[in-house]
Amino acid sequence: MLTPTVTAIRLFLHILAATVWVGGQITLVWILPALKALGPTAPASVARRFNQAAWTAFGVLIVTGIWNVAADASALHNQAWRDALVVKVVVVGISGLSAWMHTRTKSRQGLAVWGGLTGLSALAALFVGVLLAG
Repeated sequence: MLTPTVTAIRLFLHILAATVWVGGQITLVWILPALKALGPTAPASVARRFNQAAWTAFGVLIVTGIWNVAADASALHNQAWRDALVVKVVVVGISGLSAWMHTRTKSRQGLAVWGGLTGLSALAALFVGVLLAG
């Protein structure tokens, strides 16, 4: 039988948090028409509830992301890996900042722009994370 390791737990937590942060956003986009059909306040109500899980997941992603780098510090000797890490940190920052702006905006246009940027940057962070993992 395989024995769980600290590495497996760290990666599991990181991937689980990514499924909530990225997958939750994709899910909300797909169910938005159904939410709108339930009434004008339904989308905002569901979004507020999702935010509780999403921001917790984002925090776990930050902590486990730092943990991932610390656990594989030898990778920092590789210039291409470091460059990819910089890209990952930038797109994670954009994802978090644009998500925060999405929660603050009141206009439909702002919701669309900030929501779209949040989703695209979250997908980019996910992709670069896969590249970093090898």
